[in-house]
Amino acid sequence: MRVIPSSSIAFQPVTTEGACGAFIKELITDRDGAPTFAMRLFEIAPGGNTPLHQHPWEHEVFILSGQGELRGQNESHPFREGDAVFVPPDELHTFVNTGEQPLRLLCMIPVQQPCCR
Repeated sequence: MRVIPSSSIAFQPVTTEGACGAFIKELITDRDGAPTFAMRLFEIAPGGNTPLHQHPWEHEVFILSGQGELRGQNESHPFREGDAVFVPPDELHTFVNTGEQPLRLLCMIPVQQPCCR
């Protein structure tokens, strides 16, 4: 077991093409001994977004603060602080901050998947 202070991990810009104002902290990864899942903290500036992308694994996401929209190819779903979000495998998606404050969300993915870095 481990406790990892999130303050000891710096935010890094999301450099995937199409990202705007998005930053990531990789809180728990295989480097910490996690064999199955990685936990990441995203912060997205007002008006910012993660890249529009898809992959063969699902996302489980919890909205810590702020508000925004989960956008896909033909649909959009608003969310706010306290909401849980599920993105099925192979679903085209982006998280967009539609609010006036930073959007913070926790996202879990299978470990060792190079998503939104």
